[in-house]
Amino acid sequence: MTATAPAPAPDQTTSAPPLLEVRGVGKRFGSVLALQDISTVVSAGEVTCVLGDNGAGKSTFIKILSGAHAPDSGEYLVDGAPAGFSSPRDALARGIATVYQDLAMVPLMSIWRNFFLGSEPTRGFGPGRRLNAKFAKRTARDELAKMGIDLRDVEQPVGTLSGGERQCVAIARAVYFGARVLILDEPTAALGVKQAGVVLKYVVQARDRGLGVIFITHNPHHAYPVGDRFLLLNRGRSTGNHAKGEITLAELTRKMAGGAELEALSHELEGTSESADEAAAELAEVAATGTIAPDDTPGRHRP
Repeated sequence: MTATAPAPAPDQTTSAPPLLEVRGVGKRFGSVLALQDISTVVSAGEVTCVLGDNGAGKSTFIKILSGAHAPDSGEYLVDGAPAGFSSPRDALARGIATVYQDLAMVPLMSIWRNFFLGSEPTRGFGPGRRLNAKFAKRTARDELAKMGIDLRDVEQPVGTLSGGERQCVAIARAVYFGARVLILDEPTAALGVKQAGVVLKYVVQARDRGLGVIFITHNPHHAYPVGDRFLLLNRGRSTGNHAKGEITLAELTRKMAGGAELEALSHELEGTSESADEAAAELAEVAATGTIAPDDTPGRHRP
C-alpha cells in the first residue's frame, strides 16, 4: 500500500484589517453634494495624508471620520467591522481622536491642566474626592517627554508655548488617552518653517508608536516626507489615492494643483512676463530718444 502524504496545514497567518477604512463614502447637505465616492484606508504605523485646496471637502471628511456627521452613502469600517457613530464621543471610545486647528485649549491655563482638561484625575471618594494634581503634573511631563518634548515647567500657561509646541501637547494628550487613530486637521497651516518641521517630527513619532495617522493638509511639501498614502480631494471627489511608492512629490504637487489648470496658468504668466518685457524695452527707448515709436494707434504720433 502506498502511503499518502499528509495534507499541508492551513496557513494560520492572516493580515490584520486596517484600523479604519471608508468605502465609497458620500455626504449631501440639501442640494449640495459635499462628498462623493471617497475611499481610503488607515493602517497601524502608517500616515494617510488627505490633500485638497479650500472647498475640496476636507472638513466634511474629517467630521465623518470623527463621528460628527454620519455618511449618507458608503461604508465606514473600524478594525474590519462596520461602525456607526452618533457623536465624536462614540468615535473616541473606539480610539479615534481628532486634533482640530483650534486645539481645544485654554491659553491661560497651565500645560498640565490643559493636558487633562475634561478628564481630570482625582483621589479619594465621595465628598472628599479632590483633584490629584501631583499625578497629573508628573504624567503630563512624562507623556510629553515620550514624544520628545522637554518642557521647562508644566505649570506655565499653555499660551506661552509656540504654535508647534501646542500642537505637540494636543497630540501627546490624544495618545495618552488611548487614541489608535489620530486625525490631525491642518496642524502646520499657521506655522512657520521651523515650527512646521517640529510638528512633522512628532507626527512621525506617533506613527512609529503604532498609531494610524490621518494628516489633513493643503501643502504637499509637508505631506510627502511623512506620508505613506495620499488621498487627493477636489470639490468633494477623489482625484487619486496613491501609495508613496506610486507617486513622486512633483506628481503629487501637479495633481493637487490641477494639472492642466496649472499648465494653463504657467503659459498665461509666461505671456504676461513677455508683455512686461516688451513694455519695459519700449519705455527704455522712449527715455533714450525722447520720442515714442510710431504704430497704428491713432493719435500716437507726436511731433
